[in-house]
Amino acid sequence: MKKILVTGSNGLLGQKLTPLIKQKDEYRLIATGRGENRNPDKEGYDYVSLDITNEQEVNEVMNVQRPDFVINTAAMTNVDQCEEDREACWALNVKAVSYLEKACKTYNSFFLHLSTDFIFDGKNGPYDETASPNPVSYYGESKLAAEEVLLKSDIAWAMARTVLVYGITPNMSRSNIILWVKKSLEEKKQIQVVNDQWRTPTLAEDLAMGCYLIVQHKAQGIYNISGKDLLNPYQMAMQTAAYFDLDSSLIKETDGSKFTQKAKRPPKTGFILDKAIKDLGYAPVSFKEGIAVLDKQLKNM
Repeated sequence: MKKILVTGSNGLLGQKLTPLIKQKDEYRLIATGRGENRNPDKEGYDYVSLDITNEQEVNEVMNVQRPDFVINTAAMTNVDQCEEDREACWALNVKAVSYLEKACKTYNSFFLHLSTDFIFDGKNGPYDETASPNPVSYYGESKLAAEEVLLKSDIAWAMARTVLVYGITPNMSRSNIILWVKKSLEEKKQIQVVNDQWRTPTLAEDLAMGCYLIVQHKAQGIYNISGKDLLNPYQMAMQTAAYFDLDSSLIKETDGSKFTQKAKRPPKTGFILDKAIKDLGYAPVSFKEGIAVLDKQLKNM
């Protein structure tokens, strides 16, 4: 039985990968994260506490577990926080990746790393896997530096680049645009939503499946794993209002110049998914179908 070690298993993507992998008979899952296991589902896999910014811990865990595959979902993803706390951002988004890459080399593990559309400047999205990066934020710079660790490596590796991941978990600490719009409109609050940033929003379950497909195919190289609909937040908000039958007149269209944020955002990213569809059989849902998935999960909670 092949072993898959997942870092950052307490995060949104980690909590979607856990049930997906543990039900597959051909794999044994080792979930890792900082501190205790915060996944509500604790059966059918092993959990090990691991701080990937600590090279010694990385080596100790890898030496004991000897995984066939490592999926690195751990990252500092708050774009403004990365701008403010550059040291912590670099430690988790770059140094930790180099520790994992070295350990994968030592133990002959396949390394799947998660990357982002924020490595691009957003001037000519949507992008395919061959597009030239040019980040406009420190977060984007850190994620690009991590990509370069792998591009220079001679281990078996893959990168799953993704865009604006949304989803919910039972112990949810983070909101997302769907939940925010739904809650605001249910409370009859007027909201301002930007119309000048374009993304291909990604359902967390789709991203988890994309990662699993990469491992299953042992597919090397870069893969775009995102949603398929190119939308701006205003359109996402309008679709959310329509789905839940809420008053869309409370949604006011605005642009990014009305908001002050520490980090610059790329105006138009989004991904072309042809490679992942062809090589992996990747089949993401539409944004409307993604809203329906969240709705069903909310009702079951």
